[in-house]
Order: sequence, then structure tokens, then C-alpha cells
Amino acid sequence: MSVDPRTPSQLQEAHRQLEEAARYAEVHDEVIEKLHHPKESKIVSIPVRMDDGSLRIFRGYRVRYNDALGPTKGGVRYDRDVNADEVSTLAFWMTIKCSAVHLPFGGAKGGIAVDPKRLSRTELERLSRSYVAAMGSFIGPDRDIPAPDLYTNATVMGWMADEYQKIRGENTPAVVTGKPVAAGGSLGRDDATARGGYYILKELEKIRGCDPAETKVAVQGFGNAGYHIARLLHDDGYQIVAVSDSQGGIHRASGLDPTSIHRVKEETRELRAVYCEGSVCRAQDHDDLTNEELLELDVDVLIPAARENQITESNASRIRASTIVELANGPTTRAADAILNDRGTLIIPDVLANAGGVTVSYFEWTQNRSGYYWTLDEVHERLRARLTTHFHEVRNRAERHDISLRQSAYAHAIRRIGEAIESRGTREYFASGLE
Repeated sequence: MSVDPRTPSQLQEAHRQLEEAARYAEVHDEVIEKLHHPKESKIVSIPVRMDDGSLRIFRGYRVRYNDALGPTKGGVRYDRDVNADEVSTLAFWMTIKCSAVHLPFGGAKGGIAVDPKRLSRTELERLSRSYVAAMGSFIGPDRDIPAPDLYTNATVMGWMADEYQKIRGENTPAVVTGKPVAAGGSLGRDDATARGGYYILKELEKIRGCDPAETKVAVQGFGNAGYHIARLLHDDGYQIVAVSDSQGGIHRASGLDPTSIHRVKEETRELRAVYCEGSVCRAQDHDDLTNEELLELDVDVLIPAARENQITESNASRIRASTIVELANGPTTRAADAILNDRGTLIIPDVLANAGGVTVSYFEWTQNRSGYYWTLDEVHERLRARLTTHFHEVRNRAERHDISLRQSAYAHAIRRIGEAIESRGTREYFASGLE
């Protein structure tokens, strides 16, 4: 299928969001110019010996977007559609995200173009270790720190950390975050992305005086982030009326039990409306629906927790939720964002809503470097304090300038990056030294 060359790339669209927010950040134009360009990118060919003895070559990517605030940080995703533009865009968003919650990191991202569901576990291990071998000089605890992302998990991160340590010949757990706890991972990392979004929703609940029992929620994407936020909200009394995965979704007006659904999905790989008591699970009446139909349900809170570009210009006018919490990266296109904002829909943007994951990754990196590990309660409290503090700062800026939370979050982030870049000198500084 041919691509219209006039269609903006994903990164170009992200840069337009940057330019729209820049007017509220009060930074030098050189800051915005720098943020238009990734610092460095690497594309590698990864040979893997398959279980049947054949050799396959996979394409791997890593982008270090900007390191003005510190070493770069970002996940590694395994997906057949991974490409250079996507990875660069995600690295740009990570740059904004890390700055928005005041982490001492720049943004990065990586990925491998592969369908991980078609590989055995031993093939996945060989692929993961080979990726690190190919990127060995590109990453490091003071340079670039990978983490989990789409279709990668703690086990994959453990393989990557172990391979890097073999290459270096020394124990360097801080090179990768999201590792198993037994291998230097942090408590609380498993549900951190969801928990960050949950804490922000709880602040919004206080501001609006909402009753959880009267609040209907739909969650698109029932992976790690989607399941955990559905669980946290359900346990808090919210009505989870619909969830979906890549195959489709289920809807039940009287509510669903996310924990029971997740348990059965882990056992059968199927998404079914069930309720479990002990070892006994019973089916519940429900409606089947597509991912697209889930987005358009009449709910109070919509949580896209799957992939990019789910809410677009073509379906934005049919979105009925009054609040959208972007747990996925880039689920709303720029055109859809404008439509929803004009209608008064409140969007908690991805660079704030899903920043819990990178925040607890920062906690893990800090613990690895100090050799002192925190309790789960300490992790949760530090996460809650950081996310809620910056949510209120972003919200206050939005009200001051009468702009969206997305524009405010970008401006909040750009201002901090700008201070770091400007401290090294701009045109005026260098020109003033000329006779």
C-alpha cells in the first residue's frame, strides 16, 4: 500500500504539538529547534538462530532523543510494525514525559520489528540478548537505560541486564529497569504505569466531588497497564463496564470484575466476562464489541491503554466520555485532540497519565545505584507525591493560560528542558562576546 507523501509522519505531528505548546513555555527559540531533532539513532540487524536451526535477521532500533537533563530513558517494544519514525516519536514523548514529572532523565526508545507471539521463549531470549549485544555501546547506566514496553516484560529486562553485565564483565544492574525484583528490580514496578494514572484520577475525583460508585469506566487494552488500572478502580468502587484486548472487547452495563477476567485470560488466553469465588468461576451475561465500539460507549471515563492513534478525526465526534485518561502512548491524534477539546472533553495526556512507569523506573535506577531498596509503601507514596504534585502544577498552568492539559504539560516540560539548554549558552550569550 502506498503512503501519501503529503501525510505528516507521526514525529512531524508530535513536533506540531511541541510548537503549539512552546508559546506558553517562554523558552529561547533554540530550545525548540533542538527538540525538533533526535540526538542520535541506531539501527541494527540482529541475527537469531531459531529453534528449527534456521537463521532469521530482525531489525532493531534505538533512539536517544535528548539528554539535556541527564541520561536517556525509555522502553523497548517488540512489535511487527516497529519502525524508525515510531521509535523516534516515542523517544520524543519520553523526553517530554521525563521532564514533565521532573526526572533527571532525557528521553529514548527502542524496539525490534518482530511478532513476539510467533517466537518460542528460547527464541525470545536469544533475540533479547542479541539486541543488547548489538546496542552494547549505545546503552549504559549513565548513558541510556532501557525498560519494558509493548510485549516486553520483567523477564525480558532480566535477560537484557544479564547480557550487558556479561559484555562488561561487571555487575551493573542500573543499566536496565523493570527487572524482576530478585534481579534488582523495584517493588511496585509491575503496576506503576496504571497506579500513576489512578493517583491522578483520584485527585480529579477530589476536585470534582465525583462518586466512584456512579462513575462508569471503559478500558481499551487489557494488558499490564489496562488490567491494573481496571483492578485499582474496581477495588475503589468504580464501575468497570467494558474492557478489551487486541481481539475485541466485552461490555456489561452492571459492571465487570477485572481480577476474575484477568485470571481466566491468563489461563485460557480468552477475554470473557466471568466472576470467580475461590477456584470456581462462573460466566456472566455480556455484550461482545470491537475495540472501536468500546471507544464510543456512553461512559464517564475512557481509558485508552493499548496503542497509538486509536482516537482519530474520524471517530472523535462519537466519543461520549467526558474524561479521557491516556494510559497508552499517543492514543489521540492531534486532529482528534482539537475536536475533543472544543467539545469540553477533559483529556489527561499520556505524558502525565502514564508517567508512573518511568517514575518507578527512576526509583529502581536510584535504588540500584545506592544499593538501598525501598518498601512497597515507600514506592507507592513517593510515586503518589510526585505524580499528584506535577498534575496540580500542570492543571494550574492550564487554568492560568486557558489551555488544554496537554498543552500545559508540554509547556511545563519544555520550560525545564529549556532552562538546562539555555544554561549552556544561546545566540545572545555568544554574540555578546563579539567585538
